[in-house]
Amino acid sequence: MKPLYFILALSFAVVFIGCSSSVRFSSKADIGNKTFFENVLEGFASYYADKFDGRRTANGEIFDQSKLTAAHKTLPFGSIVEVENINNGLFVTVVINDRGPFVEGRIIDLSYAAAMKIGMINDGVVPVRLRILK
Repeated sequence: MKPLYFILALSFAVVFIGCSSSVRFSSKADIGNKTFFENVLEGFASYYADKFDGRRTANGEIFDQSKLTAAHKTLPFGSIVEVENINNGLFVTVVINDRGPFVEGRIIDLSYAAAMKIGMINDGVVPVRLRILK
């Protein structure tokens, strides 16, 4: 009789785990100028100007343009995001510590240091792919 209980318990565990939900973006959805693929978001990035250096970010930190940080409208503060410049394949990992960008069509504002890492300083605005890592 004990093997039967084990099989029932194992079956219940498999069904329960298989039906549990996890936080993800939809498998593919086009929303405006943004495309979601699982934990990937595509759109346009810009970077902070010098005038913001030393000011407080939305999470209370002092903005330092030499650090690898970024602003996003909705991702939680502390989120770790890999940002890939689609034009050249270069990528950087940043921490979300601010809100923005507040310009139509842009999905992330990078610090100057992050923008340098992906070679976007001369362009100013580039198409990017965001991978939410944490």
